[in-house]
Amino acid sequence: MPHRGFRPSSSEQASAYAVAASELLEVLWGRGQESAAPGTVSPSQLRALLVVERQEGTNLRALGEALGSSAPSVSRLCDRMEAMGLLQRAPSPTSRREVELRLSLRGRALLEEYRALRAAELNAVLERMAPADLAALTDGLAAFHAAASERLSPQRDTDASPLHGDVADSA
Repeated sequence: MPHRGFRPSSSEQASAYAVAASELLEVLWGRGQESAAPGTVSPSQLRALLVVERQEGTNLRALGEALGSSAPSVSRLCDRMEAMGLLQRAPSPTSRREVELRLSLRGRALLEEYRALRAAELNAVLERMAPADLAALTDGLAAFHAAASERLSPQRDTDASPLHGDVADSA
């Protein structure tokens, strides 16, 4: 794939490059996850922790929607994460039938560790880039982040249902 001076002529071309980059990111992130202490968390547990971090106080139903999982599966997943000391459940102050999910201090520390390992893998790649290319990537990623955040925001006012798997799919 060309990189210097390349300007995608369509959103389809940009999408193809984004897909290719995301696949490489998955490999790099996997390497980062493998660098963590053995048996720390599964990929599904990591995705759940990321969702709970982003939506602090979420309930099991919302977590299930974000993960694309059934209620019994999410409940078992949370049971395991609570037993590991990564997640805390508490009764909702607004509904006796709901339970709020929050990260424990250990869960927050684990996410910080994973982010540091992932960042190390990414930095090894970014250091190989020319300064101008790195600046262009930074600008492009900032614009992408803004557009994706707007699209994935649960508060948006459109007829289409919001996508809840934004963070969940990133792990």
